[in-house]
Amino acid sequence: MSLVPTEEQEHLRDAVRRFLAAAPPPTEGPDRRTWRRLAEDLGVTGLIVPERHGGAGAGVAELAVVLEEMGAVLCPAPFLSSSVLAASLLRELDGTADLLTGIASGDSTVVAAPWWDPAAGPVTADADGRLHGRFPCVVDGHLADVLLVVADHRGRRGVFAVDAGDLVRRPLTTLDLTRGAARIELAGAAGRPLPCPDPVRALDVAWNTAAVGLAAEQLGAARRCLEMTVRHARTRVQFGRPIGSFQAVKHALADLYVDCELAESAVRHAAWTADADPAELPRAAALALASMTAFHAADQAIHLHGGMGFTWEHDLHLYYRRAKAAQHLLGDPATHLDRLSQLEFQE
Repeated sequence: MSLVPTEEQEHLRDAVRRFLAAAPPPTEGPDRRTWRRLAEDLGVTGLIVPERHGGAGAGVAELAVVLEEMGAVLCPAPFLSSSVLAASLLRELDGTADLLTGIASGDSTVVAAPWWDPAAGPVTADADGRLHGRFPCVVDGHLADVLLVVADHRGRRGVFAVDAGDLVRRPLTTLDLTRGAARIELAGAAGRPLPCPDPVRALDVAWNTAAVGLAAEQLGAARRCLEMTVRHARTRVQFGRPIGSFQAVKHALADLYVDCELAESAVRHAAWTADADPAELPRAAALALASMTAFHAADQAIHLHGGMGFTWEHDLHLYYRRAKAAQHLLGDPATHLDRLSQLEFQE
């Protein structure tokens, strides 16, 4: 097992970093042009989409590289929700060629409704395939051209694709100003069933893949917070000395650096596991989520920036908001620790 990025992955990182450096600021929100350029110029929207459907057929390790760079700049594109969660679920289902092709080409945004969210309540499909239920918060739901819905149908769980025109949705004002969401009512929406021989396994694979992706994104955000704070500590002068020369600041930055290194090891191990040892993915994904340090990094960065760190004019509050929202996107940190302990106990 090697956790060192390959030469190809480093080239991918450089290309994504150059692209994002010229992209609009995250507070402007996502736009179709940026999404299409991600598909046409970089080909990353279909990174894990099979080649027969127009994708790159790459692995989760490559996804982690892209998401780390996106996290560093708080890229508002629906990459995590569409190119990771939805794409990884669609790969496990039958009859999804058109949806995967749409993701890879950038022609459509496919978003999966959070089937793991207990606040969503029961979602059911009647005999005519009409879906009933609601989702209080679907990340990037306001951008979805197609919504993937997990519903109870004839005594078992099934996955349905719903066109955006059949949805009743209302954009939400959320804590994270760089990633939108919507409240969605199904209200008898027509659902296209997507056959799957093993829905439980398909949902588990998709959730764990998204978990690795989220951890990678948050790693990028944590490292950017550390970089900004180190730069500030070198240039901010108090009592005739850069504040980075004070012992308390040095120790705080050193501890934060160690946290980032540990999180990076967990992310790279989880990405490698997803590609090389899928049976161990649930454990590795839980460890990666439990190791997320972005919120602590953003919190420390704000304090070490002093008064300017608490202003809305500085970008740090955006990282703080993204990190706090990410802590609960796939369940709170305590849930992941419990899950990890249960998996270890089963072993």
